[in-house]
Amino acid sequence: MTRLLYESSLSYKGFLVIPFVFGKADNYEIYSYKLLAEVGYKSQLHKVENPAGIYGSGIDNIIDIAKEHIDKHADFVSHGDYFKTRYVYKNNLIVVYQEEDKYFYDHYPQDSLNNIAAPKIFSSAYECIAWIKQGLDASYVRPRVR
Repeated sequence: MTRLLYESSLSYKGFLVIPFVFGKADNYEIYSYKLLAEVGYKSQLHKVENPAGIYGSGIDNIIDIAKEHIDKHADFVSHGDYFKTRYVYKNNLIVVYQEEDKYFYDHYPQDSLNNIAAPKIFSSAYECIAWIKQGLDASYVRPRVR
């Protein structure tokens, strides 16, 4: 699997559809997808890969396949858009959410849906994003050129 294409993800009915290149055939990319559910593990579709079992020829095609599967098999009804405030930074997905006057985040690396967020509370979305960027920037070491 190549990296998850968070920048092409789509929030749909309480799920985040995340496409990725599954493989290649005759120099054509074959796409698949993974799902995140806003209710987490309460959904049978949380963190699953391609539950429809159908692959696509492009990002729009695989998104349509995922939406159709969600329409038929979603196991909860969403009352908002948990994934509305999401960012991609250095190929990492950051989802910021608010409860009352507190901000939290989920952080997923480019190659898995394992949430690596620190248990930290912020007073604003900006403060949250700045803290995450600082951590990612510090962990990113550029090779030296001689």
